[in-house]
Amino acid sequence: MDTVKVYGAGWCEDTQETREYLDRTGIPYEYLDVDTDPIAKEYVVKHNGGKQRTPTVVIVDQILVEPENEDLENALRRGKAQ
Repeated sequence: MDTVKVYGAGWCEDTQETREYLDRTGIPYEYLDVDTDPIAKEYVVKHNGGKQRTPTVVIVDQILVEPENEDLENALRRGKAQ
């Protein structure tokens, strides 16, 4: 499976929850902080109708916005099947 990317912000509780879930399940991911990385911020805004919504998670070709843990689990399963 390709790398999982988490676009988020350190102050965002949803970002923290997503990262904790991935850490607990042992899923490797790349974290991109929208507050310190202008390219990451641009990506998030572009894929969220002009809004900065975090976390935005990319798993293979799936983009999840503010996902629940169950959404992450399902997307990870689909990503492994490809």
